[in-house]
Amino acid sequence: MADARMNDEKSGGLLEGRCALVTGSTGGIGYAVARSLAAAGARVIINGLVDAADGDAAARRLSSDTGREATFDGTDLTDVAGIERMFENAMRRFGPVDIVVNNAVVRHFSAVESFKTEDWNRSLAVNVSAAFHCIRLAVPAMRAQGWGRIINMSSIFGARGAENRIDYVTTKTALLGMTRAVAIETARTGITCNAIAPGAVPTPPLLSRIAEMAAGDGISAAQAEHRYVATRHPTERFVEPDNVGALAVFLCSPAAKDITGATLPIDGGWQAR
Repeated sequence: MADARMNDEKSGGLLEGRCALVTGSTGGIGYAVARSLAAAGARVIINGLVDAADGDAAARRLSSDTGREATFDGTDLTDVAGIERMFENAMRRFGPVDIVVNNAVVRHFSAVESFKTEDWNRSLAVNVSAAFHCIRLAVPAMRAQGWGRIINMSSIFGARGAENRIDYVTTKTALLGMTRAVAIETARTGITCNAIAPGAVPTPPLLSRIAEMAAGDGISAAQAEHRYVATRHPTERFVEPDNVGALAVFLCSPAAKDITGATLPIDGGWQAR
């Protein structure tokens, strides 16, 4: 089905007229993805559990940097009714959500036998169930217009295990199954559903963990960062957040219309080890 809002060279941006919702996007990878989508022309809704003032400031910064409309929605993704309201608010402000990036994540570090039930349930709710609800709410309008892009942010840990991270490994793996299932179900509708699997990205939580390692080992932060990434990425450098954003934009482009149900690693060669 032809979509009257399809991009063209005269529209001023690859994603001109599109609306993108990126969960977990007030900082880190999510913000980089949201900024990349906005730079490509999309109007963007960012989401995160931060103070409204901080979320609104992040949206203003994104809009100032890209010249595109951006708004903040502070919905707690464990609240299904809240997710439904988030989509209703998006429809009122921007129209149907054309692009969904399920990036929000919570994680805990604990051995399986001491993992708290409430932590497990929250990880499932945010990392998996919220992605499902965002997809189910977005798909009807995507089907109606014959175009949609769904991107699930998995991880290198969707392909391998790790100690004391059972919630993260389990939920990032679950997103890959969700991606395949949705891709098959929407294969003839103009909708694509893919997963991105980043390796080590220098987000504030990761850099904080590495700083703790440096202090414990009596080495500099720079030495700890290099040691951390060199044992994982053959490239011996972090994956840049903006490159994850560029991959998301590519998946929304006409050149990627035949890519669906795929998992695209962006991990400095980590999976090749």
